[in-house]
Amino acid sequence: MKGGLTLLRESLPLIKPSERNAANYILAHPSEVVKLSVQELAGKSGSSEAAVIRLCKSIGVTGYRELKLKIAGDLQNESGNKNAFGEIKPNDTVAHLMEAISEKHTQSISQTMQVNEAMAIEQAVSMISRARKIDFYGVGASYLVAEDGEQKFGRIGKWCTAYSDAHQQLASAANLTYGDVAFVISYSGETEQLLPVLKQAKEAGATTIAMTKLGPNRLQELADIQLFTVAKEARIRSAATSSRIVQMYLMDIIYTAVAGRDYEHTIDALEKSRQAIQQAFQTEQK
Repeated sequence: MKGGLTLLRESLPLIKPSERNAANYILAHPSEVVKLSVQELAGKSGSSEAAVIRLCKSIGVTGYRELKLKIAGDLQNESGNKNAFGEIKPNDTVAHLMEAISEKHTQSISQTMQVNEAMAIEQAVSMISRARKIDFYGVGASYLVAEDGEQKFGRIGKWCTAYSDAHQQLASAANLTYGDVAFVISYSGETEQLLPVLKQAKEAGATTIAMTKLGPNRLQELADIQLFTVAKEARIRSAATSSRIVQMYLMDIIYTAVAGRDYEHTIDALEKSRQAIQQAFQTEQK
């Protein structure tokens, strides 16, 4: 049982001010908190027992005991990893950047694995395996992941689309039906453009999947199946880096699992795709 500290960090911007003192104290003193009672935490953090209980509810855990168990698991996992997520500094050497970014991505993938239940991924795999059509939706960097999903599943014979334009997204979602899948990708889980799209797909009868960051968000609340990503972004970046890596990681897991469900069909479809591309480019070269 892990992911308590990550859950708190990701939820912090949305936590009510009355609960934030307790959240900040937990993040600053996790080793101490696992030994404290609700009353002791309330006293040390300058909050109240009721605020601590509300905090647990706000971040989606059953109670303070579960939160402490998750934090204890985090501490055990992080004990040998003190340098994780080091910030990139001005004029860093290439050698340091190679190490820091590799470590950042590795940790993001590891934490993403920890916070996802195998059952939720299994549900996503089952629905996609049986789907008549799969729509992937994303905006900005998340659209690149949606496009990657379309490319992967299309090559094994799945009917799928990926749109970034809001009008195309809504039109496609409106024409989904029972047995179809609407797969929304948004790290924040609050992308305004995608909220009406997911609502439309749900009203049309499609199964909805949301891949978002850990912690409460509106896309997650709307979706039938929730998948979570954990990423620590550097301050100096032109676009999403770690978040895109972990989104691709989850997409790869789902694709590989779906492909393995009907292995013979997958191999046949991939071979047809390969031959079509090879023949077309060989013809052009001649």
